[in-house]
Amino acid sequence: MARLLSIIVLVVIWAIAAALVHSRMLPGPLAVVSEIVTETASGELPYQMGCTLARVVVAFSISLVLGALAGFAMGRWKRVDRYADPWLVVLLNLPALVTIIFAYIWIGLTETAAILAVALNKLPNVVVVMREGARSLDPELDEMARAFGLTGSVRMRHVVIPQLVPYFAAASRSGLSIAWKIVLVAELIGRPNGVGFVLGSAFSLFDLTKILSYALTFIAVMLTIENLLVQPLERRAQRWRRRT
Repeated sequence: MARLLSIIVLVVIWAIAAALVHSRMLPGPLAVVSEIVTETASGELPYQMGCTLARVVVAFSISLVLGALAGFAMGRWKRVDRYADPWLVVLLNLPALVTIIFAYIWIGLTETAAILAVALNKLPNVVVVMREGARSLDPELDEMARAFGLTGSVRMRHVVIPQLVPYFAAASRSGLSIAWKIVLVAELIGRPNGVGFVLGSAFSLFDLTKILSYALTFIAVMLTIENLLVQPLERRAQRWRRRT
């Protein structure tokens, strides 16, 4: 209820400010909603949104899988961590824009370059979280599993993975918020479609109504995914901790 009231207050303030300014540089809520309806009815907004979401899903999945494997290896084996840590530090401090530019120059203005650039930007964050998860594994549980003669695959499934799931969920939640922002930059620079491309085109025309309509719609979609999918999965992952 408090969130809804806060949003209503924000919209009212926005409407009042737009009415007082009365400029195309600050369109009101009704104008933006009308633009959203028009773009949706024409099919343009769903198409552009679908292109961006597809890139987010693919890049996000690649970074999660590779980051989880690399983070687990670095957390479990000191030699791997010692050799890989300098690369991790470089990736953590490399600006996303630089990574995207390098990918487009080396690979070309292709879908592959855009997805790899986004995945590479998200990868180090996943590695850091999963490395900490691997380091925090309870050695007593592992010793108990060995004492009962459990095989490596069984220990991994019933002892290791349950302890890593909360860290994986945390990496997923933070990664999603990062991935979609970087995707927009990649689309703005080198893709012929997607929300980022539309925002860039609208910016060149100073079309604030279209910019707000696409930006707010995309934010609403990502918040819906966050609240209906990511947060419930994270809460479910934390049940293991609460039971111990």
